Amino acid sequence: MTMEGRCHCGATGWTSRAAPRWATECNCSICRRLGALWGHVPREGVTLHGETAQRRGYVWGDGDLEFVACATCLCVTHWQPRRGGDRMGLNLRMAPPEHLAALPVRRFDGAESWRFLDPEPGI
Repeated sequence: MTMEGRCHCGATGWTSRAAPRWATECNCSICRRLGALWGHVPREGVTLHGETAQRRGYVWGDGDLEFVACATCLCVTHWQPRRGGDRMGLNLRMAPPEHLAALPVRRFDGAESWRFLDPEPGI
């Protein structure tokens, strides 16, 4: 299933050829402030939309991840690894609500243990 997400003003967004198995709600210092629901997908299956100049990055902590937002409406659309890595996180709140309705939400403890706080769906 292909998924698509757009920022509020529509200037930037993403299309993913693969749908994530679940949405991740992380409680680390940045994610809890953003209020994002992350879908982790392979990088090679994602197309970013909009002009590169329309996107603004934010790097913090150890510098491994760059959080990317629209320069106009400031919606965070995704995160991407800065040093290799084969996956990225799409902010699923940019997708139409009907695409998220059946997607389970898992809670991830990015603040302390770096583990999921609930069992994997289907187990």
